[in-house]
Amino acid sequence: MIDKKPFEIARETLKQLTVRKLAPTPINYQRIYSEIAGLPIEPPFPADRLRDIAIALPTKTPGQQRQRGLLESSINNLNWDGVKSALMAYGGFSPAAPEPGKAVAGVPLVDAVKPATPIMVEPDPAPAITAPALTSDFFAQIARLIDYALPAMGQDDERFLEQTHALTKALRQPNADAVSVKQMLVNYGHRLSFAAEDQAEIKNVLLKLLHLIIENISHLSIDDGWLKGQVDALMEVCAPPLTLRRLDDVEQRLKDVIFKQTEAKTRAVQAQEEMRQMLATFVDRLAAMSQSTGSFHDKLEESARLIEQAKTITDIAPVLKDVVGATRNMAHDSESARSELQSMKKRAETTEAELIKLHQELDRVSSLARHDPLTGALNRQGLDEALNREVSKFKRQDSPLCMALLDIDNFKKLNDTLGHATGDVALAHLAGVAREVMRPQDTLARYGGEEFVILLPDTPLDKGIEAMTRLQRELTKRFFMAGTEKVLITFSAGVAQLAANETGPDAIKRADQAMYLAKRAGKNRVLGA
Repeated sequence: MIDKKPFEIARETLKQLTVRKLAPTPINYQRIYSEIAGLPIEPPFPADRLRDIAIALPTKTPGQQRQRGLLESSINNLNWDGVKSALMAYGGFSPAAPEPGKAVAGVPLVDAVKPATPIMVEPDPAPAITAPALTSDFFAQIARLIDYALPAMGQDDERFLEQTHALTKALRQPNADAVSVKQMLVNYGHRLSFAAEDQAEIKNVLLKLLHLIIENISHLSIDDGWLKGQVDALMEVCAPPLTLRRLDDVEQRLKDVIFKQTEAKTRAVQAQEEMRQMLATFVDRLAAMSQSTGSFHDKLEESARLIEQAKTITDIAPVLKDVVGATRNMAHDSESARSELQSMKKRAETTEAELIKLHQELDRVSSLARHDPLTGALNRQGLDEALNREVSKFKRQDSPLCMALLDIDNFKKLNDTLGHATGDVALAHLAGVAREVMRPQDTLARYGGEEFVILLPDTPLDKGIEAMTRLQRELTKRFFMAGTEKVLITFSAGVAQLAANETGPDAIKRADQAMYLAKRAGKNRVLGA
């Protein structure tokens, strides 16, 4: 077969595209070109899939952050060898190391970190690795791996810490003896298994204690009906698997429950003190009335005796005058006591009404303090708390955080044409579709009117724009009925990625400006800030 020149192969490739009625895409062109030239057909580089894998990898340690950066750089350069090296180094193996699970000189290797998505890497044929491959760099990598895992084991077991320091010190020796290191690793592995079991048991016991505390809070409440929602929510977020995000939610909910319970307890104590004072006053008045009644009775008996001894009307007149005066005093005391007891009764009824109103208000606030009643999304208060939580996570883990601001297109026209009730349905419809499309870790909040904010943790700017575009496409597939009319809504959105020295509200302002530009550009668009 005569070798063809490149331009002849290219011309024949274009001809075959026409004959076979194939679209002139790069993939089709490459496949036919390789077929004509007799070259091996290479599959396309899956850059998008690999980027998703890179985003899913944790970056809690400097080593993980460095390896993920190398992985992303290799993906951008379409470098398979770089991708392979970065993934193997991420799992604690150098590119020259054997496959995970195999042994080197009888020492078993265990993956320290496993990617969230299974990755199949075909190893290159390599000669058998012998003892000289166990270099000081390899031992130093194991020592770093132990250092990274040590914080998860706690600091309580002094013997375990001593054994850890001794092992890492031996691994970092310039000329470490492989046989001695192997024996130390075997002993350390046994000790590590016990420490891991202890930490798992400690976590389970602490979780049980947290459940008991939450249940106790509800039982200590004078009227725990209004606390049921918070207690149920706390129990739900305390269920395994626990994450820092879920623990932050537990902290916020516990603070809210404790604050409201303290407020109710304070008011109830005040009410009890008022009731105690009223009862004490009531007892004092009863004693005074009893004393007045006894004196009045004695006065009547004395008057009756004087009347019996009287011989003339003149003798009776002073006695009658004393009787009338004593009767009036008695009536006056009774009227005063009755008035005071009436006043006490009214105050008791007022206090009872205030307590009932307080519990009703606490019940209402419990369910609506952070959520918009129309859409079920967070309101501004809930957004502020979620924003603080996500920004703290951003600073703690240095993971990307995007904020999207959405505004329904032509919402005023929708209200004017179909009525405000239809506008309310449109808002609830958008919130419902958004919740279905969003990830569990994303947060939806109603920002005001027809505007919504979506917080997208662990998401760079380009992926945030893609997420909002997916939501737009999903909305175009759905409509709702306003009477007999089908209503399809769209939105314009701006997306901003939080900068290092930027506050959450400032990033939302940038997203708002990008949304305004999307409106001016024709609506139903997503622009990055």
